[in-house]
Amino acid sequence: MTTTDIRPQTPVEDRPAAGGRPIRVLSFRQRLSRWDVKVSPYLYISPFFILFAIVGLFPIGFTAVISFQEWDLIRNSGTFVGFDQYAWILNDPKFWVALRNTFSIFLLSTVPQLLLAVFIAAMLDRNIRAKTFWRMSVLLPFVMAPVAVALIFSNMFGDVHGLVNNALSTIGLDPIAWHKDPFWSHVAIATMVNFRWTGYNALILLAAMQAVPREYYEAATVDGAGAFRQFVSITLPSLRPTLIFVIITSTIGGLQIFDEPRMFDNTGEGGPAQQWLTITLYLYNIGWGEFNFGRAAALAWILFIIIVVIGLANLLITRRLVRDEGGRGVRTPRRARKDTAR
Repeated sequence: MTTTDIRPQTPVEDRPAAGGRPIRVLSFRQRLSRWDVKVSPYLYISPFFILFAIVGLFPIGFTAVISFQEWDLIRNSGTFVGFDQYAWILNDPKFWVALRNTFSIFLLSTVPQLLLAVFIAAMLDRNIRAKTFWRMSVLLPFVMAPVAVALIFSNMFGDVHGLVNNALSTIGLDPIAWHKDPFWSHVAIATMVNFRWTGYNALILLAAMQAVPREYYEAATVDGAGAFRQFVSITLPSLRPTLIFVIITSTIGGLQIFDEPRMFDNTGEGGPAQQWLTITLYLYNIGWGEFNFGRAAALAWILFIIIVVIGLANLLITRRLVRDEGGRGVRTPRRARKDTAR
């Protein structure tokens, strides 16, 4: 009986080695395939990082260099002055006024904006009529140009013939000095910010709510949990990563607010007594008003450090306040975890 030995054709060759163990020699096509698997993912994502390095990292690094110099825009060169630009900014009373105004507008806009966005997203997540229409409607303010929004609301909050003051006079209330009183000017600017960004954040939170399995709500309904209990125990824990993202992005945008205070009056300098002067508006006035780009660059880096610190604080606070699906602050003992793993 004859047995035919059939072996698969493979380009891998086994060559004897000096120690007796064969050495596998790969063909060029196999080596090319391995290189493709290892290198191609980096090649696919490299255009973004190359573009970011050119238009992102290089300007950031160049701004850091300029912040330590007395920069001359005409000669495109500067004289090294060390930390003098930073010291001048920190000793300028306008900086502390701008910092106070920035935090005031930030709190008046970000906190109500996020609360209202969560509420709108929860309403849109329910089974209501014309859901698509309402979801598209909340995004319309975001599509509007920031300058247009600022111009419309600056006229609404006019001191003499503003729509809001006319409505207050109609019901017998005294008009509000929107452009004179610092607090009410901050409220007006925060209203512009909330009008534009609330719907955008609501749609992001709505997308996260739509990803929550419906079985959780059905089981909670069977157990007798109401709508509010389901929202607190199911929806909010599931929104933790999205809430962290929205809070951090809102923090960055709130501390960099520029369009609304810039267009709130005709001069765009933050009011006659700097009632609504923000850090970015102050930076713009130093850079393009006084043409002192060294101080403007130093102020930009100070703002960057402030944003990083506030962003990290928000991240830590959000992680503690918004509980995960495992429970608020509940840690499994090591022994229990080992038993569960077994």
